[in-house]
Amino acid sequence: MSFENLITEKGEDFVGMITLNRPEQLNTFSWDLARELKQALGEMENDPAIRVVMVTGAGRAFCAGIDLTGYEGKSTSEYEQWVGHMEEPLVFIGQMSKPVIAKVNGAAAAIGAGLVAAADLAIASEKARIGLTAINVGLNCVGPVIPVARTVGRKQALEMLLFGEMIDPKRALEMGLYNRVVPSDDLDKKARDWAAALAQRSPVAVANAKTAFYASEDMAYADQFKYMNQAFAQLCSSDAAKEGVAAFLEKRNPSWKTK
Repeated sequence: MSFENLITEKGEDFVGMITLNRPEQLNTFSWDLARELKQALGEMENDPAIRVVMVTGAGRAFCAGIDLTGYEGKSTSEYEQWVGHMEEPLVFIGQMSKPVIAKVNGAAAAIGAGLVAAADLAIASEKARIGLTAINVGLNCVGPVIPVARTVGRKQALEMLLFGEMIDPKRALEMGLYNRVVPSDDLDKKARDWAAALAQRSPVAVANAKTAFYASEDMAYADQFKYMNQAFAQLCSSDAAKEGVAAFLEKRNPSWKTK
């Protein structure tokens, strides 16, 4: 995998790393970065040597939003196509079977905040502020607020959307935007250890859990139970589940397969 706007790495610990690599532009989304990010996510989704994907930013920011260079002069339909293209990676994360972790090394603004919220999990530096900031330049973050609202609820999402303030890591943790906040100097190691620990879980069980969670999210309450029970029953019938239970009963480490 070779990209102009990303750095990708594959570790022996089954963790794939994607680094947004436009540090001078604070890793803002360009047309090409958005395209490459979706492609990189897709390639890691299909790579059996990767079980967990982690996304971070190069330099001092995670992602400061969309690059507005060339913004002017588009028609309404062109603006719709433009912003839809930028949001494709956020939508795609929810369609993946593998978990995606945002390693938030610095500011996450506008679509950067949306990317953090769209990720399945997030671990952040104690300096990593986050916010839906587009309102401050006369625009808004009505796309990124979708995963944010699913994370924090309506009223807090609307406050973020309408005021455009950057939120400190402590409050972001309390709101549920981050799972963990760690000292900046420890972020790389803590994030990698966390991702590697997740990669040691059964890939089949993790994929089953994630895909069932997203598929059932908008169902009626009772329908969710029915759907989740079907997903669980399918998992119970898999070789992976049989290996996990056998290993538990035999007091040994399981030998996981990807299918």
